Amino acid sequence: MNLRTLNRPLRSPLVTLVTAAALILAWMFVAGGGTAQAATSLPCDIYASYDTPCAAAHSTTRALFAAYDGPLYQVTRTSDGTSEDIDTLSAGGYADAAAQNSFCVNTLCRITEIFDQSGHGNNLTVEGAGGNGAADVGAIANALPVTVDGNSVYGVYVTAGVGYRDDDTTDVPTGDTAQDEYMVTSADHVNSSCCFDYGNAETNNDDDGNGNMEAINFGTEQWFTPYTGSGPWVQADLENGLFAGGNGSNTANDGNDSAFVTALVKSNNTTTYEIKGGNAQSGSLSTWYSGDLPDLGGYTPMSLQGAIVLGTGGDNSNGSVGDFFEGVVTNGEPSDAADNAVQANIVATDYAFPSTSTGEIDAVGAGKCLDVPNSSDTATTQLDIWTCNAGGNQEFTRTTQDQLTVYSGSDEMCLDGYGQGLTAGTKVDIYPCNQQTNQEWSFNSNGTITEVQSGLCLDVTGASTANGADVELWTCNGGSNQQWTGG
Repeated sequence: MNLRTLNRPLRSPLVTLVTAAALILAWMFVAGGGTAQAATSLPCDIYASYDTPCAAAHSTTRALFAAYDGPLYQVTRTSDGTSEDIDTLSAGGYADAAAQNSFCVNTLCRITEIFDQSGHGNNLTVEGAGGNGAADVGAIANALPVTVDGNSVYGVYVTAGVGYRDDDTTDVPTGDTAQDEYMVTSADHVNSSCCFDYGNAETNNDDDGNGNMEAINFGTEQWFTPYTGSGPWVQADLENGLFAGGNGSNTANDGNDSAFVTALVKSNNTTTYEIKGGNAQSGSLSTWYSGDLPDLGGYTPMSLQGAIVLGTGGDNSNGSVGDFFEGVVTNGEPSDAADNAVQANIVATDYAFPSTSTGEIDAVGAGKCLDVPNSSDTATTQLDIWTCNAGGNQEFTRTTQDQLTVYSGSDEMCLDGYGQGLTAGTKVDIYPCNQQTNQEWSFNSNGTITEVQSGLCLDVTGASTANGADVELWTCNGGSNQQWTGG
């Protein structure tokens, strides 16, 4: 781990605070530190063995080369602008997420750099302004807890306005040079906005016309209709279009809706391309399209520029959301056998979200339960505490995305920091689930529950023990009115 002060300002339109406890996240209910894996053949080793080596390799969860033992990503504290590199636990191993937890005590950390493991120096830093988007911010570092082979690590939780890029790369395919790209993502966190991409893009952060980029896109945006199903779909962002296959519309592309998804796009970039997808936890890849490049002008041959983008479109269109765990860009178009071997390695990695739990959440100081007053299903209803009665308005489910939901079906609501407030006294209410970090919660080893966006503690107002006492967000202080059990 390398501790250093960040030399560039952290771009952020919203300064939020995350406490030390919030950075524990799922660690109370999944395997703790896990083990350091001694790998023998990881994705980039596999691609190299097929003579299509990785030109870039990015992951915040694990090494993608068996011999790699350097930094995976960098986190930066908003409190003092100091950054730390998060390394692997061992060569070919997993991220040392415990180092992140320790470094980010009592402050918000954002992921400000994702290191290229290929040796080419194609590191992804926070993206600047582009032709269709203002300068981005880094992802909140603790917002996406997962496990790999039982090891607790963090992915990259992309929300609107989060993006990464490298416009000055080395050895990344340009022009009509063949390439392959894959990423591991999730169908649990998607939307229909442009553009949750990973891969080859323009070097000027702008739309330079058809065929100037070739990246993987994953989401529910429908560019060339008709589509089959409700998605999300693995598509190819070839600039000025998200292609499900062929000239855009491809009803044979049924989409991938598994918790973890392997998404892959490859092309010889002169005549043909392929789109593949699969469950990253089991099974093989499906080939959604294999055939000619679009004949709409500018795509045959391609005119790749060789930048690498993550979380946005080629022109920094940045309204999308998504999860990113690992991905590579290769030099050359690998065989199907190579892709299949990489998929088998991803499946063996055993990606998993923290387990869910359902039950009462008990206020320790009052001896009462977290409660939705009068079983209301009205958005913005403030929560209170009440004598435990086993009612559905006192039964909360912690989801794999660390939401706390109440009710079910069309009535489901999420525990919510009202109005995305960041100050002590913000009320805690119920609101339709929207995948924002003011609806993401951490159960901590000291009994507190913290909101990820603000880092403030779930608190019974005035340390009251009375039925009907309001629940709010407050600066964490160790009081019994901030201690909770269950859930």
